Amino acid sequence: MNFTDILSQAGGIESMAKDLGIPPAMAKQGAEALLPAILGGFKKQAQGGGGVEGLGGLLGQLGGGGLLDAVLGSQPTPVDKGNDVLGQIFGTKEVSRSVAGDAAARTGIDAGTLKKMLPILAMLVAGYMSRQGGSEGGNGGLGGMLGNVLGGALGGGTAPSAGGLGGLGKLIDLNGDGNPLDDILGGLGKLRG
Repeated sequence: MNFTDILSQAGGIESMAKDLGIPPAMAKQGAEALLPAILGGFKKQAQGGGGVEGLGGLLGQLGGGGLLDAVLGSQPTPVDKGNDVLGQIFGTKEVSRSVAGDAAARTGIDAGTLKKMLPILAMLVAGYMSRQGGSEGGNGGLGGMLGNVLGGALGGGTAPSAGGLGGLGKLIDLNGDGNPLDDILGGLGKLRG
């Protein structure tokens, strides 16, 4: 099962569609296009910021499992928390814009809609990872779950499909390193140059 299906079963895709006023099928398509970059951002955090423990601590500081609850709740999603998550994993708003633009080019979904989707989706991913990490007994659960979701970034093994997204993740992972975010960032550098 890929990560989009997991979020869909949890009710996240439908909640996001409701927040954005778009059909669930469009929300799912947008999520599939944006997830490789979001997961790639978390993978970079895990690799460069203290491994699983560092990422677990970061997820807790950002709101932990409460991020998932905020999206799934009946109130509109507080996207400022999602923007905080994006700030941690992408660094700048320019990267978020580039990610949304890249996804828009591949899906035909309006880039403005995808920009609004990014913080909500980041909250879903961060909240889900926090929940999974906590439910299996500390960081051991988070490490195992992250290894599966992030394609073996935290230990041996190969990246199965760039974040559990099947062919789509491989399609945008241009250099085959299991992290499509660096390819998107490389493209952003070319646009500036």
